[in-house]
Amino acid sequence: MLMKTSTDTLAVDEQVPALQMPDAKTVLHANKVEKTYGNGTHALARMSLRIQRGDFVSLLGPSGCGKSTLLKMFAGLEEPSHGHIRWAGADTPAKSGLTSAMVFQEATLMPWATVAANVRLPLDLQKVPRVESDARVGKALAQVGLAKFGHAYPRELSGGMQMRTSIARALVTQPDVLLMDEPFGALDEFTRNRLDTDLRALWQSTGLTVVFVTHSIYEAVFLSSRVVMMAARPGRIVADVPLEETDRSEAYRLSPPFSEHCRTLSGLLMAASDTIDLH
Repeated sequence: MLMKTSTDTLAVDEQVPALQMPDAKTVLHANKVEKTYGNGTHALARMSLRIQRGDFVSLLGPSGCGKSTLLKMFAGLEEPSHGHIRWAGADTPAKSGLTSAMVFQEATLMPWATVAANVRLPLDLQKVPRVESDARVGKALAQVGLAKFGHAYPRELSGGMQMRTSIARALVTQPDVLLMDEPFGALDEFTRNRLDTDLRALWQSTGLTVVFVTHSIYEAVFLSSRVVMMAARPGRIVADVPLEETDRSEAYRLSPPFSEHCRTLSGLLMAASDTIDLH
């Protein structure tokens, strides 16, 4: 089963050159990508996907469908076995002029360092002058609602605040693309909903391109401009669903469009799960 969203969005295998000229819209392009691990696991089949500038794309699907593998390829942490990952048409992020940052499932903060020091870490590694790094840390903390917590330590923070710190650490690098691997999955529902609201507002205010892995249909519908549904064994795209509503206030969670999108994606997820070969 396949949904195609628009003439500008290509989520299926397509006849394209191995290396394209950069264009104004596409910032990430998985071009006929496959991944097979050394133990023989076929994690991703021949897959093509374009992420356009300003998209908020959620990767949704059953466990084992390759969502995190694809995200790691975008981050440069995994290499395709076949096919190519392109950044604005270039074969490396450096050549594209784009930068990306990744937020993992765990906050992975240094327990001995303050919130501000944790956020400053990537700037210290880049040897950014302290005056500039202090300003950028202050801005990033303000963006995630932690402006008053720079001197706190991770042990003094709730789980949600620790994840906000992790997001600030990504934002401080001023990325063009933010890659997020199910960052709110371990949080309680109330905290998760609050962080979803704040993340959506942050995306709208900054113009970031976001690729977000989640197992939650509700989260994907609330956050995304597009939801890419994947099936497993091997991982592949089976649907690419646009979500065009711009008002994502709390009232949206109770609206008919929200319910309809959830029903649609629930059916697609069921179909994607039914394609898994358990033998």
